[in-house]
Amino acid sequence: MKRATWIGSIVLSAFLVITLAFPVGARTIKIGVIGPMNFVQGKGHWNGAIMGAEEINAKGGVQVGKEKMKIELVKADSNEFLSLTDATNAIERLITSDKVDFIVGGFRTEAVLAMQDIAMDYKKIFMSAGAAHPELCTRVAKDYNRYKYFFRVTPFNSSYLVRTSFAHMGYVGAILKKELQLPKVKVAIVAEKAVWVDPMIAAAQSVIPKMGMDVVGIWRPSAVATDVTAELAAIQKSGANLIFTIFSSSVGIPFARQAGELKIPAVQVGINVEAQKDGFWEATKGMGNYVFTTNTYVRGVEYNNLTAPFVEAYYKRFGEVPTYTADTHTAIVQGLVPSIEAVGSLDADKIVAHLENREYLVPSGKVKYEKDAQGRPTHDLTWGPGYLTSLGVQWQDGKLVGVWPNKWVAAPGAPEITYKGIVPYKIPPWMK
Repeated sequence: MKRATWIGSIVLSAFLVITLAFPVGARTIKIGVIGPMNFVQGKGHWNGAIMGAEEINAKGGVQVGKEKMKIELVKADSNEFLSLTDATNAIERLITSDKVDFIVGGFRTEAVLAMQDIAMDYKKIFMSAGAAHPELCTRVAKDYNRYKYFFRVTPFNSSYLVRTSFAHMGYVGAILKKELQLPKVKVAIVAEKAVWVDPMIAAAQSVIPKMGMDVVGIWRPSAVATDVTAELAAIQKSGANLIFTIFSSSVGIPFARQAGELKIPAVQVGINVEAQKDGFWEATKGMGNYVFTTNTYVRGVEYNNLTAPFVEAYYKRFGEVPTYTADTHTAIVQGLVPSIEAVGSLDADKIVAHLENREYLVPSGKVKYEKDAQGRPTHDLTWGPGYLTSLGVQWQDGKLVGVWPNKWVAAPGAPEITYKGIVPYKIPPWMK
């Protein structure tokens, strides 16, 4: 009887806390979460947002002036890999039918550009967590009054992505040259057919020779190709030692698997979003061993004191390491909510004015929104030591580990950077 009374008291207390925090009829802050929900990128969007909303609501919600408001998420499948029309329809529904206050998510540049225009038509703050093309933020600088409601959350724009990839290439190239005693490293560029990739290829063609390496060819398989043996045969024939990959879509799996099966004598370095996932090892049947990719998170590596709590909580909740699209969590917890509370309002113009001038820690580093050479806000992310750098990670015998930055010096005189938990890079044994 006493036990029943004790349990009843706890239930009643919990009910009262919830009721006091969120009285019946209280307004909620509605956040639309949009992404390709049948793909890993969209699942990351949704999972990160769930964690963010739950964290905020568990603390009592968002203080908006004198009112405490709970976060309510609205899920929208953009289907943007297959249909731009589906993507634009989905964001239109979020705004006009679901009446959301804010929007987070989006992945493919082609779709996000179109969705951006619709969000701007309605003056909705849209925090993008996936698209990399610089044009998204160039629009903010060129037409601030229209596009100021757009912010990039992740990843860096493709110009910074390529600089990061070049740093990775330089790091691995130096190891190859030293350990394999190569006079000059030969590089094959392999990039999926997508608009966000185009500026990266142009930059790679220009910069790689300046890094003391030769470009031996460029290959552009479909983003959803399932057989790339023809490309791999040509790459092997080219004599490449290093394959610079630029993949955001499913082609990253067959490319890594078939390269491993054929024991292509060239390391893979660059961007392979599929290789960032825990399921990559099984998807490639272990043939993806030694693949190196840019990544945002990996267990055991910490940018700051926010990293491990976020990564481990996400892993505990969803059974996998967060991909970068899970930074919808960052958009909500470290981005939107502090600015809403600071201005005490859901007024988009007031929030924009506050958010664009903040610097704040996130689990992947520190966010500071850039201005262009003319001093105009771009709402793009600052890249580099002290801000956001991302990681270089490598599959080593079934485990994804962090291998970069490892004593990285971004520029002469800059501090040397090695994050906590970084381990040495490994060359595939069939290349030795």
